[in-house]
Amino acid sequence: MDKFIVRPMAIEDYDGVFALWNSIKGFAIRSIDDSKEGVEVFLHRNPGISVVAVADGKIVGAILCGHDGRRGCLYHVCVHSDYRRHGIGKAMVVHCMEALEKEHINKVSLIAFTKNDIGNAFWNSMHWTKREDLNYYDFTLNRDNIISYIQEEQNVYN
Repeated sequence: MDKFIVRPMAIEDYDGVFALWNSIKGFAIRSIDDSKEGVEVFLHRNPGISVVAVADGKIVGAILCGHDGRRGCLYHVCVHSDYRRHGIGKAMVVHCMEALEKEHINKVSLIAFTKNDIGNAFWNSMHWTKREDLNYYDFTLNRDNIISYIQEEQNVYN
């Protein structure tokens, strides 16, 4: 692998990011939120904070990152399986956290599927705190925003 670069995500990166998402086993994407139009709205609302990692001329990592003025959130943190364990994930997370600090955001959260052993090990190695003191609730406003999972033989995250 050649060196990699981490840079802000632009809507022109969408096809490469979407291809990356579709290469990750157990990954979940939504039909509206993760469409090109949905990602464009997200990037416009949170300019310069989401990132991609580029190596060997292609997108090999991505994070959608945003905030509500109080708390930052990381979404769809992923690195292509062929490029893991080279510091790409860590570099992307640091880039996002530095961008959030410039926006005066003091706390960042994320959601990881409980069965995502690789992801959970990564967050543990990065010294993120797994919260045991709260429940996560979800309510679907638009049932047309269908979730689909990129399946692995017997390891689909629910």
